[in-house]
Order: sequence, then C-alpha cells, then structure tokens
Amino acid sequence: MAKKQKNQHSPVEKAVEARKRVRRRLTIRGTLSFFIVLTLIRSAFMHRYENVFVCVLSLILFCVPMLLEKTLSIDIPPLMEGIIYCFIFAAEILGEINSFYTLIPGWDTMLHTINGFLVAAVGFALVDLFNRSERFSFKLSPAFLAIVAFCFSMTVGVLWEFYEFGMDQFFGTDMQKDFLVTQINSVLLNPSGLNTVVHEPITSLVVNGKDWMQFPGGYIDIGLIDTMKDLMVNFIGATVFSVIGFFYVKTRGKGKLAASLIPVVLEQPEKNEEKTDENTEQTSQELRQKE
Repeated sequence: MAKKQKNQHSPVEKAVEARKRVRRRLTIRGTLSFFIVLTLIRSAFMHRYENVFVCVLSLILFCVPMLLEKTLSIDIPPLMEGIIYCFIFAAEILGEINSFYTLIPGWDTMLHTINGFLVAAVGFALVDLFNRSERFSFKLSPAFLAIVAFCFSMTVGVLWEFYEFGMDQFFGTDMQKDFLVTQINSVLLNPSGLNTVVHEPITSLVVNGKDWMQFPGGYIDIGLIDTMKDLMVNFIGATVFSVIGFFYVKTRGKGKLAASLIPVVLEQPEKNEEKTDENTEQTSQELRQKE
C-alpha cells in the first residue's frame, strides 16, 4: 500500500517541482526584463535610438529559450536558462549600453568564454536530439558528440568574428576592440634579410602631428589581437563544455553538474499514441481487405 501511495503522489510532486522551476525562470527573466524596459525608456527620453534597438533586441533574445524548448521538444535546465538570460543582459545592456566593455578590463573576454560554453551546449543538445530520435538508424558515440559540439561552438565563434570584421569595415563601428602594441616582432626589420626575428620596442610614435606615446601609449593594433583572443577563450569555453558533455553521455545523466547545464530531450507521448493509432488502423484495414 505504501508503494502505491508513493506512486500516486509522484505526479503531484513532479507538478510542484515544475511550478517551482517555472517561478524561478519567471523571476530571473522578469527581473532582468524590468531593468531592460527601464533602460529602454531612459534611452528613448535621451534620444539614443541605437540603445533602444539594443533593448528591443535583448527582449527578443529573451524569448529564444522558450522557442527552442517548444520547437525542439527539449527542456532547458533552470541553471542553464538563467546563465543564458544573464549572458544576454551582460552583453547587450551592461556591455554595449553601459560601456562595460571599455570600463571593465576582461569583460569581453569573460563573455566570449561563456559564449563558447553556451554555443557548445546548444550544439550538443541538437546532436543529442538527433542521436536519440527513432528516425535515424545510426547512433553517435559520446566522444563524437563532444567533438561535434566543440566544432559547432568554434564555427559559430568564427562566424561572429566575421560579423564583427564586416561591421567595422563597412559601417565604421569598433566591434573588434583595439589593443596597444609597445613592441614589434618581425623578420622584416632584420637588415640582413635573414629569417630571424628582430624585437623592436616602440619608443616614439607620431601620428598626424600628435605624440601617441603620451596618449594612447603606443601603436594601436586594429582588431587582430582582439579577434585571436576571442577565438582562444571561445576555444576554452567549448572545450570545457565538450568534456562535461562527454562524461554526461558516458554515464547517461548521472552527473548533477552536467544535468543542470545540458538540455534534456523530452518524450512525446502524444506522437507515440498517434503512431500506435495509425498502426492499429492500418492493421484493421488490412484485416478487412483479407476478409
């Protein structure tokens, strides 16, 4: 009798847990959305319409996790969904509008690392969705799943750097942040013409009649160092999640950390019932034809 009671209360407990998860999601999303709306109103009064567009874009991006859950029939864990919302808020509102990219050193590096982590999670969930689907006859190993998630994250990272370069070149933005260079290492500076690197410190630099050694403090590298740094930290984030995903599939969801970060493919009983109904109808029609 005790076992039956536990089984009877298990659906109720699941419903309560689902409600708690929904409340946590709504709390995080609602709080951040409230600050975005305040920023939008302030930007509108200050006639900063670019910031208004960023705020609207952020609110649209907040709807992406829900759309992914519905279209892909997956369940994004609350921790993972909270990280996604905080990432969007930190990148768009704090980074772009409040100038955290320039005011706080390492802000861009931190976000690119998290981006590599999140995109690897998306790639892993997509491949795992295909891996568990009955429509495909092949099954991928945990190592291959991790490699695909890693490659997916790096590809998205490279495409994003293409986007930043294109915006800087064609629209005059500064998405590829500049870095100061105080020393040039090049074989072109070798007077003998040999393939030996010459390390030449920059002690004086005059541009348009201004001494750049006083301000900004040296030669400005336009974009290259920033691009390579972003790809390197994207590599770190993608690698970390790929390792987590590998052990998650290897142990099939036993790890608590991985379970709180990796989306879960939901079962679709309705579709299965429709399939069974179709099969029964086909068999009944076949029996009628035989009779």
